[in-house]
Amino acid sequence: MEVVLNRGIPSRPTLFEFFLNDRLYNKLVDKPEGLSNIERIVQAFNSAGYDYATVHPTDFSFAPPHHAQDKTISINEGIIADRAAFDQFHWKNPEDYSLEEYLKIPEYLPDGMKIIPYGPSGVLENAVDLMGYENLCMMIYDDEQLVYDLFEKVGTTLLKYYDMAIHNDFVGAVISNDDWGFNKQTMLSPADMRRFVFPWHKAITDLCHKAGKPVILHSCGNYDAIIDDIINDMKYDARHSYEDNITPVEQAYQALQGQIAVLGGIDMNFMVTKTPEEITARAESLIAEGMKHGGYALGTGNSVPEYIPDEHYFAMVKAAFREY
Repeated sequence: MEVVLNRGIPSRPTLFEFFLNDRLYNKLVDKPEGLSNIERIVQAFNSAGYDYATVHPTDFSFAPPHHAQDKTISINEGIIADRAAFDQFHWKNPEDYSLEEYLKIPEYLPDGMKIIPYGPSGVLENAVDLMGYENLCMMIYDDEQLVYDLFEKVGTTLLKYYDMAIHNDFVGAVISNDDWGFNKQTMLSPADMRRFVFPWHKAITDLCHKAGKPVILHSCGNYDAIIDDIINDMKYDARHSYEDNITPVEQAYQALQGQIAVLGGIDMNFMVTKTPEEITARAESLIAEGMKHGGYALGTGNSVPEYIPDEHYFAMVKAAFREY
C-alpha cells in the first residue's frame, strides 16, 4: 500500500477497502469470539490479503446518536440550533478516551502489515450532524460567526483525535473520512467549502505529513469543482469513494493518475447486481491498468456492507491474486 500511496507501481496487485462487515470479519477469522474487536479486524484484513487494517483508535465521538440509525436517516436533525445551544453544548475531549487496546496492536500485528486509523466522521459530517444540514446552510447567512466557531471546534477536536493516533511505528497511513457532496455538486458551495471545511482538512494532512504518514481522503459525492483543492491545497495522497453515476473509477483513474492515488472504485450497485464473473472481469481490468501506471489499489467504491453477497466480494478480490 505504501508504494500505491506514493503513486508508484507495486510489486504485486494491491487491495484497498475502507471497512468490511461483521459477517465477513467472522468468516475470515478462526475463533473470532475470543478476540477483541480490533484484533478480529486485523486478523480478517490479513486473511483477506490486505497489508493493512483500518481501525478506530478509541471510542470517541462528538455526540451520542440523536436519531435512529436506520437504513435511511435525515441529515436535518441537529442538536445545536443557535448560539445559546452552541455555548451550552458539552464538547467531549478525545484525550479522555483510552488508547489501551490500540496500543496493544503490535503484540499481534503480522510482519509487513500496518494500521490505518480513521476518524469519528469528519469536519463537515460532524458539523452537519451537530447543527442539521438545512440549519447549517441557513446559519451561514444568519450567523456566519457561529458557523466559523462550530467548524473551529470540530476541526480542533479532530486534530487532537488524530494527533493521539498517528505517532506510532505500526501506523502506515491515515484516513480522513468526510462526505462532501451529492451526485451533482458539493453539499456547500465550493467557496463555502474553502472557507469553513478545507482549512481544517489541510491542518489534518499537515499534521499527518509532519509525522511521516500519507493521508487518504474518503469522501462521497461529486468532486469535479474541488479536485484541485484536494490535490494542490489540502495535498491528500489518495482519494477513495467512486460511483458510476458520478465518475466511474476508470475515468477517474485516467484523469488523476500521477497526481493522486486512486483507491477502490467498483460501484456498489455493480457489486450487488452484477454476476461474480462480471465483477471479476472489471476488477482484472482495473488491476491491469494499475500495474501499468501505478497509484491504484483494487476495492469497492465505498466499503463492503452486509448487503453485498460474500461471493461477490470474493469475486472481486481474487483478481488481485492472479499473475500480471
